[in-house]
Amino acid sequence: MDWTRTIDAYCERTDAAYWSEPVNAATNAAFLIAALVMWRRVRGQGMPLAELLVAILALIGIGSFLFHTHATAWAAAADVVPILLFILVYIHAANLHFWHMPVWLAALGAAAFVPYAMLLAAAFRALPFFGISAVYWPVPLLIAAVAAGLARRAPATARGLGIGAAILVVSLTFRSLDGAVCAVFPLGTHFLWHLLNAVMLGWMIEVYRRHRLAERGGGR
Repeated sequence: MDWTRTIDAYCERTDAAYWSEPVNAATNAAFLIAALVMWRRVRGQGMPLAELLVAILALIGIGSFLFHTHATAWAAAADVVPILLFILVYIHAANLHFWHMPVWLAALGAAAFVPYAMLLAAAFRALPFFGISAVYWPVPLLIAAVAAGLARRAPATARGLGIGAAILVVSLTFRSLDGAVCAVFPLGTHFLWHLLNAVMLGWMIEVYRRHRLAERGGGR
């Protein structure tokens, strides 16, 4: 694989120049802001997985910035790997503290996300509109399913997850519209994916934080 090959995937990019996607690049600051906000909320509360999620959230912003400036295969990897890592760590944390699984089963459940996402992504690729973001659409479905399963035992957490899934659906819609609106709106809509995704990921950490505090009988 040629890790230096260039990738032109978004409406805003018009050439291979470093700053060909200034808005897409700059809006990655939203991930760093969300990480800073959540770091202040989780630090010192004895939640190492929440702290790890905050660190990964910051890496998502850095990786995405690299991709929207360098636009190469290696930068694409720097973009997507932290996202996958965030998903896996969050599922592991949810399995441990939402479902109270033992560590080994929580880890196995997190690993099961990979074949689950691959199977559903293949189905989404066959659908118009959904295909461009096929690898991401399984995520809000999973979040919604977890929310439904927690509706009775942890209704506040279920509501929080439902809000997260809804934000992600809107975010993915803007991500999927980027190429379609390019002719009439050259800036594209990918930057809205960044802004909404930063809010959504920060919110998902907050949902986890609140759940852990509720388990301990603490406040918000």
